Amino acid sequence: MKPFKFTPLCLFLTVTVSAQSEELAPLIVTGKAESLIGSAPSASKGQANAAELQERPYLRRGELLEVVPGVIITQHSGDGKANQYFVRGFNLDHGTDFSISVDGQPVNFVTHAHGQGYADLNPIIPEMVETLDYWKGPFYGQLGDLSTAGAAKFRLFDMLPQGIASIGIGEHNYLRGLLADTIDLTAPASPKSGPGNGDRSGLTYALEYNYYDGPWDREGNSQRFNGLLKYFKKSGNDTFSLTAMGYDAEWDSTDQIPRRLIGNGIDRLGNVDDTVGGESSRYSLMGAWDRDHGNGRTHVDVYAGKYDLDLFSNFTYFLDNPDTAVDESVTGNQFEQEDGRYFFGGEVRHEWDLGSENTFTVGLQTRHDVMDGIGLYNTTDTVRTSAVRVDDVYEANVGLYAMANYRVNPWFRVQPGLRADAFHFDVDSDNPANSGDESDAIISPKVSLIFGPWADTEIYANAGMGFHSNDARGTTITVDPVTGLPADSVDPLVRTYGFELGTRTEALENVVSTLALFYLHSDSELLYVGDAGTSEAGPATRRYGVEWSTYWHASEWLTLDNELTVSHGELLDVGSDDEIPGAVPLTLNTGITIGKKEGFFGSLRSRYFSPRPLIEDGSVESRQSWQVNARAGYRKNDWEVAVDCLNLLGRDDNDIEYFYTSRLPGEPAAGVDDIHLHPAEPRTFRVSLTRRF
Repeated sequence: MKPFKFTPLCLFLTVTVSAQSEELAPLIVTGKAESLIGSAPSASKGQANAAELQERPYLRRGELLEVVPGVIITQHSGDGKANQYFVRGFNLDHGTDFSISVDGQPVNFVTHAHGQGYADLNPIIPEMVETLDYWKGPFYGQLGDLSTAGAAKFRLFDMLPQGIASIGIGEHNYLRGLLADTIDLTAPASPKSGPGNGDRSGLTYALEYNYYDGPWDREGNSQRFNGLLKYFKKSGNDTFSLTAMGYDAEWDSTDQIPRRLIGNGIDRLGNVDDTVGGESSRYSLMGAWDRDHGNGRTHVDVYAGKYDLDLFSNFTYFLDNPDTAVDESVTGNQFEQEDGRYFFGGEVRHEWDLGSENTFTVGLQTRHDVMDGIGLYNTTDTVRTSAVRVDDVYEANVGLYAMANYRVNPWFRVQPGLRADAFHFDVDSDNPANSGDESDAIISPKVSLIFGPWADTEIYANAGMGFHSNDARGTTITVDPVTGLPADSVDPLVRTYGFELGTRTEALENVVSTLALFYLHSDSELLYVGDAGTSEAGPATRRYGVEWSTYWHASEWLTLDNELTVSHGELLDVGSDDEIPGAVPLTLNTGITIGKKEGFFGSLRSRYFSPRPLIEDGSVESRQSWQVNARAGYRKNDWEVAVDCLNLLGRDDNDIEYFYTSRLPGEPAAGVDDIHLHPAEPRTFRVSLTRRF
């Protein structure tokens, strides 16, 4: 291991502005161990709070989502890319059927250069997250495109309870610095007006820098800048916020490698192509407004932003080169995926309070993506040699939904919902044969039945239809841009539907336990294609399984949790070779958290996911993976020091495995079928020092 090189990158200066103002009442938020009896529409709906998120040790930013039961986060390339997502038997590639948003702004990108539904969580600063709400299944009217498997909504702090200055260092040149605080702009109470009426306002800012080389033979040179500026104001029955977020990153990648080469040219942390990598940025502005009418509420979200990605990958090495005596100097299969777009949209919804816990909600959502030059290029050493295809795309979506919550009697609630979505795709391709426009619409009914509570236990029955959109370029294609042969277009919108039967119990003191039996069907699965580096529309699929989660708040200083998902998935109408590549049959997440507000604290988390089929006939499987992460620290008088040990057991697991054909120097022109893997990082230590003010 090379020595850690520490270079002072910034000096944190903290200025505290004091003003005579009333003390704000503490905000109570609901975590997974808190009661949702009487409010949750299903067994798989939940919420995590800031305390839960910040107690966990993380290797990557995307692992924030592992607080959602059954979700597994991995990576198959460099640190700047979106993570790989697994949930309920889905290998979701970089997002596909799992919808993610931040303060009303979608994280997923449609018609993305690297795969439909691409969701990069790197723009999120973890300490700015106040709550994370999550849902599973297509049962909720407010959730539209790409949400069949589930959805997660990050809500950022309006005003931080305390300022934060933090610095972290670790092995492999890991460095992270954070400065965040809220400037309280609340007007002081006057002698005439009394102690105040709850109005408040503030300006919250956050600046973050992160650098990491990683353990790879080729240094990652991954660096990320994040910034946030949020103005918030509450006045009477109105609240308003305006948030600016910025993210900029660049990195060098160690992509997945062929298993046959390990020990025969490279080690587990080596690489084949030492020129791949990428850079990405995302800048956005979000506004939100709420009004409490007394007998109802109105909420408005608007957002606009600019996004760029330039990604170089090489997953098959020299497969397309006809020279059987290929060597390192011959052009290989490196390619570049370029994405640049402006995006904007929003939501307006109104909820009527009908009394006796009954409500009715209507909402309108819209989204627009204006893409300039979504490109796929052949490259050598990151230099373009030819263009495969380049497209300008405009994609628009309008969704209208209505939901009701009606309590029939003290032990029965019903929540019907109806959603209608319309899409328009306009593709201007470099090949006129692939240009065109397409429109489509879909209606999705939903219903949830909630029985109880009896003995602090509720029973849920959920059913609903959903959908996901396909890549706009696939809706107008007529000619394959690689072979020049005729190509079939895909349906713009794909129907999905599902059922869930579950229960939530709090019969035991300080214990919350949920159990859900689920079924999900998709008319066309979005499958990840390892040798193409993207997701493509595949055959119909179905999945069914069981998910069991238990949270025990044993005392004020001890919490234990357990999350188990068992699922089975299969391709439909394809014959006997019906295994879904990458579908994980079993995941198990467990954890223990100890500590009070001051003193020693710690967290130990275990994450297991089982072997899974890598090809349709099931003859090739991945290895299992079991990762254990730990955190231990001490806090006193607003100071905190913590040590994280990631991959505590030092296991040689793999983050991801695929089975496809690739070609190395000296191999036959047809290539070799093999498992290609991205190894889990070895045991790693990191130390952080945090001051709250």
